[in-house]
Amino acid sequence: MSNLIIRDLVKTYGKTEVLHAINLEVQAGEFVVFVGPSGCGKSTTLRLVAGLEEVTSGEIEISGRVVNNLEPKDRDIAMVFQNYAIYPHMTVRKNIGFGLRASKMPRAEKDKRIEEIAEILGMTDLLSRKPNQLSGGQRQRVAIGRAMVRDPAVFLFDEPLSNLDAQLRTQMRLEIKKLHQRVGATIVFVTHDQVEAMTMADRIVIMKDGHIQQIGTPAQVYHTPANAFVAGFIGSPSMNMLSGEVSDGRVTLDGGGTLDMPGLPGGTRRITLGVRPDDLHPVDGHGLIQGPVTVREPLGHETLIYVGAGSGEIIAKADGRTPPPVGANVSLGAAPENVHLFDPETGAALR
Repeated sequence: MSNLIIRDLVKTYGKTEVLHAINLEVQAGEFVVFVGPSGCGKSTTLRLVAGLEEVTSGEIEISGRVVNNLEPKDRDIAMVFQNYAIYPHMTVRKNIGFGLRASKMPRAEKDKRIEEIAEILGMTDLLSRKPNQLSGGQRQRVAIGRAMVRDPAVFLFDEPLSNLDAQLRTQMRLEIKKLHQRVGATIVFVTHDQVEAMTMADRIVIMKDGHIQQIGTPAQVYHTPANAFVAGFIGSPSMNMLSGEVSDGRVTLDGGGTLDMPGLPGGTRRITLGVRPDDLHPVDGHGLIQGPVTVREPLGHETLIYVGAGSGEIIAKADGRTPPPVGANVSLGAAPENVHLFDPETGAALR
């Protein structure tokens, strides 16, 4: 196991700077996931670490060695791509063993290594098959096995599950997580899917426009987002965002709802209030938000309800057995500790 350190990493294409002083330390054996919208710089960062792109400035260090000027083959990394990139004319055994083609390892030791990897991936019975005889998930496991057979310092995954259907994605997420727990490898994983990030990562790196917005555990980025972008990006459905002002410990929304939040600094200022649908529920009496139910989405044990408010539709959660009917006027409330406040201009979290 090895660590990865990125220091002040900058990448420009012509006069356009696409990565802005990225800093990150991935501990040995850690599973770190980069997530963000398309064009945020997550795949570019991975390609710089892999040596597939040239660094403009900054340093990339793997296992205590700066690798900026090393070829990809000399960096002791293995990369798994979105497309499987396995050879259709080769058997599973030969595809997995392809990573050892330049190794001086004795043939018997190579065969033993391939068998070990196949057993870890549950592919021992498939070693003689060709890729066209495999499912999508099995092909992706072959690509992972080819990376694993070399026992690299760092594994790099570039959206490896994007081409799989929903059921296979769920299955492969679980398999990759189990694989990490079993072998303890250092993994950097890139995805645009925040569900993948939340379910797989030890820590998540959230990016936007070439900047890191927040680094933290799944619980930290979900419950204590650093800014409004992170709050809106992480979580499904997205966090509700409402305009208002805070004055001496009381929040007043533009639609008229109020909420006492003791411990806030004195004075008056404009704020953006954020509250997740999970934390917003129908209440008796005068709540934070009032309005008619416009749409219901039954999920079994709970129901998502969309409530019309002055600022647009608000999403909340109601009981799955007795949700309010469409057209009913409801009051929605939230506990103060589950409410987030953001600066309306900078988006930064205020507490």
